[in-house]
Amino acid sequence: MQNSRHFSPPGVAPVRAATHRAAPQRAFGQPMNPPLRDWQQRRVWLIGASTGIGAATAAALQARGAQVLVSARNAEALQAFVAQHAGPAGAPAAQAWPLDVTDEAAVARTAQAILAEGPLDLVLYCAGHYREMRATGIDLGDMKQHLAINYTGVLHVLAAVLPALIQRGQGHVSLISSVAGFRGLPKSLAYGPTKAALTNLAETLYLDLQPLGLGVSVVHPGFVQTPLTAQNAFTMPALITPEQAAQAMIDGWASGAFDIHYPKRFTRWMKLLRLLPYRLYFPAVRRFTGL
Repeated sequence: MQNSRHFSPPGVAPVRAATHRAAPQRAFGQPMNPPLRDWQQRRVWLIGASTGIGAATAAALQARGAQVLVSARNAEALQAFVAQHAGPAGAPAAQAWPLDVTDEAAVARTAQAILAEGPLDLVLYCAGHYREMRATGIDLGDMKQHLAINYTGVLHVLAAVLPALIQRGQGHVSLISSVAGFRGLPKSLAYGPTKAALTNLAETLYLDLQPLGLGVSVVHPGFVQTPLTAQNAFTMPALITPEQAAQAMIDGWASGAFDIHYPKRFTRWMKLLRLLPYRLYFPAVRRFTGL
């Protein structure tokens, strides 16, 4: 039998135990991450913060005294955000760092410049792309666009910031996934798999980084009023505002949660559906969606 201490997936070299500190023992009910409650003077990089959840979270954290650095492709929207959020007296003003997450070199340069000005306490990846798609109308180009923004962009950011966070032994990485990544859903042929990958990625990051003193969280929103969901032609259950989503995330970071999901009146049902065997899950989804 293979020694579990040296287990690694097929084709992947085992990680040497000496490269990681032993994970601290956690009592039942203890926070999974170092709680983030005091945002005064904390430096926060929000990627995908020109609209929606990202912009609302940036505004909420800046109001709590954090120095927010906002990135997105839309430079005009970022500058407008900075102009509107000069910060309360004594608080650092917001900064705009225009960025295309699909450009690996640009991500590396931006991260290097940001880190040169000081350490990061939170990196939040909320950039996203969403279009409805079914197998009967497959669009390969758009599927690749989903992959490039929703997943590969995260890898670009992680490669650029993790060495500094690990060296410091402090900081938090938070990735916005979706309940659409829990299991396969109709019209989610392009979007759902990228979010499933993000959730898996966050789980693996936690296993690697928590013993080193870093925090990792994954966010699973339900339906939030954003430019992405505005294209949906159906009634979205338990729809909430970006400001409500931002508050739920801030509450999750304050409690040291790993899995932050909202609104719970909807996401708890999605979590239950995830437990069903396939012969029950598929009929249930068809019944609830009518597809």
